[in-house]
Amino acid sequence: MPTYDYRCLECETQFEKFQGINEPLIEECPECNGKVKRLIGAGAGLIFKGSGFYITDYRSEGYKESAKKDKKTSSEKSEKKEKKSEKNSESKKKTNDSSTKSD
Repeated sequence: MPTYDYRCLECETQFEKFQGINEPLIEECPECNGKVKRLIGAGAGLIFKGSGFYITDYRSEGYKESAKKDKKTSSEKSEKKEKKSEKNSESKKKTNDSSTKSD
């Protein structure tokens, strides 16, 4: 059951009432019997229950930035390895071509 906030329009008293959604609104102030207005509350915070939520889902901005930097450096390294392997395969191909031509 939710907790609702009320404010008296006459004496400005603010109070909370724990009541069901289907219960009627409170119309009188408990202190001065004046009219009250229900306030719009922020509600409860978001609560995660169950499996499927991990601590890595909500990392800090600093962590995200360093992860991006690590990803960039690792992708640069893999590109260098690919270029190096392409050069090696080309040089091997040239060596094989020259050896078959001399036969």
